[in-house]
Amino acid sequence: MPAKSKTQHVIDDITTQIESGQLAPGDRLPSTAELRAQYGVSITVVRNAVQWLKAKGLVEGLSGVGVFVADKES
Repeated sequence: MPAKSKTQHVIDDITTQIESGQLAPGDRLPSTAELRAQYGVSITVVRNAVQWLKAKGLVEGLSGVGVFVADKES
């Protein structure tokens, strides 16, 4: 089984936090810089992971404000 990519690791971890309720709807995700430090990855990895989470409807970005956990009902 191939090793998980760094991007997939970040996606899986944040998805797990959302599904477990650790990150609730409306909660703000850590900043890009904080996520980079937390996971020890590049800005590209963080951006790609967040883009994937947005595409799946798990998070929503508010320009200039941050990225927030999406409300499951919306």
